[in-house]
Amino acid sequence: MAYIYQQAYARNIGWVTAAEQATLRSKRVAIAGMGGVGGVHLLTLARLGIGAFHIADFDTFDIANFNRQVGATMSTLGQPKVEVLAAMARDINPELKLVRFPAGLTQDTLPSFFEGVDLYVDGLDFFAFDARQMAFAACARLGIPAVTAAPLGMGTAVLNFLPGQMTFEEYFGWGDRPDMEKALRFLVGLAPAGLHGAYLVEPSAIKLQEQRGPSTIMGCELCAGAAATEALKILLKRGDVRAAPWGYQFDAFRNKLVRTWRPGGNRNPLQRLAMMLARRRGPGDKT
Repeated sequence: MAYIYQQAYARNIGWVTAAEQATLRSKRVAIAGMGGVGGVHLLTLARLGIGAFHIADFDTFDIANFNRQVGATMSTLGQPKVEVLAAMARDINPELKLVRFPAGLTQDTLPSFFEGVDLYVDGLDFFAFDARQMAFAACARLGIPAVTAAPLGMGTAVLNFLPGQMTFEEYFGWGDRPDMEKALRFLVGLAPAGLHGAYLVEPSAIKLQEQRGPSTIMGCELCAGAAATEALKILLKRGDVRAAPWGYQFDAFRNKLVRTWRPGGNRNPLQRLAMMLARRRGPGDKT
């Protein structure tokens, strides 16, 4: 059977118009990271009908990725994530315009990675502080809207950073702080509601010093659904898109949705208090 774009995405019509589907086909999305969230971001957006992608990742698949990464299988062990996910995306849409960045996101690849991009979706590992800081700074400088959706427990926390509004740095206040401080500020800033902490049954599994923590496929897939919906609204200029300091957290385990608002980001008194308490408790203690 021949591949025909209009037939492949016909079931999207109704939630989007035929003209809007054509608009999505013309858009280019950049995704850094092809692991837990980045890989499922790519496949979800490919099924939405986005026509072009820039994808970056330097890593290969390992058996420790099996619990959450859509590209991790016995047949892909040891293979580059960016190549595996590119093949999976092209299996959905063989007409994709897809540029791979197998060296990951670096100062050298940054200009090409963001060239001609309509939207950036953050798929980097939680601990990829330098690459994340560099990516969001570039988005702010180039006027590219950016979405980050974090998998927290069995849910997701979502923040949008839009041109001319609060930047990633203004919200999180990373600066040149140590990585451990960046990790704390990122976690507290992503999810001020902290819905996930109440059901963490093995706190010792969080090992910030080793840059390792627990994860679930449910969290990653909820991230992709939320981020793709924000992407659709941004790219089609339709729907309520709230930028940081607005955000939201949805937790499927607790059946809760909380919209958050933290003027000043991590400078907000509530955030400063939350960070102070987190430092006292330590990363492995329940909230």
